[in-house]
Amino acid sequence: MSGDGAAERVTVFVSGTVQGVGFRWWVRSQALELGLAGSAANKGDGRVEVVAEGPPPALAELLSRLRAEPSAHRRPGRVTAVVEHRTAARGARGFETR
Repeated sequence: MSGDGAAERVTVFVSGTVQGVGFRWWVRSQALELGLAGSAANKGDGRVEVVAEGPPPALAELLSRLRAEPSAHRRPGRVTAVVEHRTAARGARGFETR
């Protein structure tokens, strides 16, 4: 994460064919590449919840990669909707999948 204190947190709910296709692991790899911390977890309703913290430009790039159709980053599955909610960063470290 950036050392300038400008970290933000975004919680994203991704709908579509995003469970059972390696999507969470793809999100993890993209987040780590962008220097973000957080998690990706399957939800009972078929969505994936992505929580990411870091510099706003890196968060914007992650959101762009989640929404891109077609994916230029070999995203598995099929995304039909991305809903985001921004809050203050909480100091997340690492990136986990659940």
